Amino acid sequence: MDLAVAERAELLALLRGLTPEQWAAPSLCEGWSVRDVAVHVVSYDPLTTRQLGGAFVRGGFRVDRVNDLVLHAYDAMSPQSVVDLVARHQRPRGLTAGFGGRIALTDGTIHHQDVRRALGLPRTIPAPQLLTVLDFARTAPTLPARGLTKGLRLVAEDAGYDAGSGPEVVGPGEALLMAMAGRGVALDELAGDGLPVLARRLGA
Repeated sequence: MDLAVAERAELLALLRGLTPEQWAAPSLCEGWSVRDVAVHVVSYDPLTTRQLGGAFVRGGFRVDRVNDLVLHAYDAMSPQSVVDLVARHQRPRGLTAGFGGRIALTDGTIHHQDVRRALGLPRTIPAPQLLTVLDFARTAPTLPARGLTKGLRLVAEDAGYDAGSGPEVVGPGEALLMAMAGRGVALDELAGDGLPVLARRLGA
């Protein structure tokens, strides 16, 4: 949970310095702008259990549809209002607080990179955070990592991470995380005998 709070604080600091053009720029999430991603990171936190259940029912229990439904409620928010929203929800609660904060940490870290990579604003993710996120992302039910990495050994040498068995996919932990999350943009930063398999699964 402490890592999740720190991650949201770093995202907030980034958002406070964005220009109007950067807010409107496309992120790595298809169809979502930087503004959309920023909202999504905290969009579930204000929901009551009843509201959350209603959103899942209306979305047919499909995560992508539920995400879009929840996001739509914030369509009228200005960038400054989004900043204020993120500032009010620095400590995850509700759905995102699940698994001791790992949902918020993993989702937040990936989406933070969806923004930073799209805007050309790289950062170094602290190793303890990266290790936690890599471990959780590998089997998280809402991410494609389980299918993408089946039968592969994942090695992030900069984070001391080694998981799975089979042909290796090796590279920076952040690039490995983004590939596990279905972002093909990170593939050229990875190497190993298992890379062609991962690339094929990503449709690259």
